[in-house]
Amino acid sequence: MLALALPALAAAFLAHSAGQSGEASSGTSVQQAIGAIRSIADGGFTLTSDAGQQVEVTLQDAVRILRVAPGQKDLKHATPLEKQDLQVGDRVLVRGKLASDTHSFLAGVVVVMKQSDVAAMQEKEREDWQKRGVGGLVTSVDPATATVTISVPSFAGSKTLAIHTTKDTILRRYASNSVKFDDAKVAPLDRIKAGDQLRARGTKNPDSTELAAEEVVSGTFRNLAGTITAIDPSAHSLTLKDVFTKQSVTVKVTGDAQLRKLPPEFAQRIAMRMKAGGGGAGEGAPAGFAGARPDAQTGSRPSPAGQLNGGVAGAIGEGRRSGGPPDIQQILSRMPAAVLGDLQTGDAVMIVSTQGDSSGTVNAITLLAGVEALLTASPSASQAMMMSPWSLGSASAEAAANP
Repeated sequence: MLALALPALAAAFLAHSAGQSGEASSGTSVQQAIGAIRSIADGGFTLTSDAGQQVEVTLQDAVRILRVAPGQKDLKHATPLEKQDLQVGDRVLVRGKLASDTHSFLAGVVVVMKQSDVAAMQEKEREDWQKRGVGGLVTSVDPATATVTISVPSFAGSKTLAIHTTKDTILRRYASNSVKFDDAKVAPLDRIKAGDQLRARGTKNPDSTELAAEEVVSGTFRNLAGTITAIDPSAHSLTLKDVFTKQSVTVKVTGDAQLRKLPPEFAQRIAMRMKAGGGGAGEGAPAGFAGARPDAQTGSRPSPAGQLNGGVAGAIGEGRRSGGPPDIQQILSRMPAAVLGDLQTGDAVMIVSTQGDSSGTVNAITLLAGVEALLTASPSASQAMMMSPWSLGSASAEAAANP
């Protein structure tokens, strides 16, 4: 995924770019619209704006069409583009004269961010998050030094990592009632508090105890673990008897939720390692699983056989070869995807969810099934492992960052 949600990034970038273009902005007749091309006609195209409106754009003969790459801060490196090069899905900023009906534009300038360029940038961002991203539970925040300390989980125990931020660090915060990254908003450091789940991307020091953060995203989420007592497919929900509170919780499982299921043999293997490690993450271990992030671009789902043969076994093997514990994040990211229909009453699950609404209903963000052996090995297993609270898309999971 992009470092920022694409719509917000593209809108802010394109708006800035248009300001650098030197187009006249005096007078109320010159307006701008930002969005994605929905359809193309001979004389122009239909734009779906970021506000959800349909805008008919007519391209003048003398229209300037400029292509910019994601990440550019001005139009110095923009290149001319022909009308026929516009495609459905391209992100555009249109400047021109707005008709009296407010739904039609006579475009004088069109700034274009090609869909293919966005996809390439997303892939690059995804790889960078995988390589330089970390996730964990916030243990303290020091406003004086702009440092957030997190606890990063592993089967052998948690370790501490200091996240250093600067004025250039991008700080974003998830909405309390949403599992979508696009709903996250820029928020100051003082919004982060102990107990929050946090993910950061940046450069680590040699001994991996500190990280200079380029981007941080945080949020407050619930961690649930227990047995499913009821499933309602029509309502896309399940009822869970939480092992910690002993209360029943209604959990909505929407298309934005990330579902994974541990195969029995690997659940047993993990459970044995948890027992050997004294409960998995040791005293004061953080709650949930950190790591896997949905991949909104590929939507691919590797076959179960490939997942089993090359996924958990590979992650566990890597840990053994390196002399360290297997990487929880890698294991979860390589698990076969599941759907609500795969679950049954009596199944044990671990869930990271939103805080919930006034009725007490929560939205699942990450759900891990097949955890009976884990809960048997350690009743506090869901408190000893870190489930990802971040839904950055709506398809399959990508490989998570190594802690």
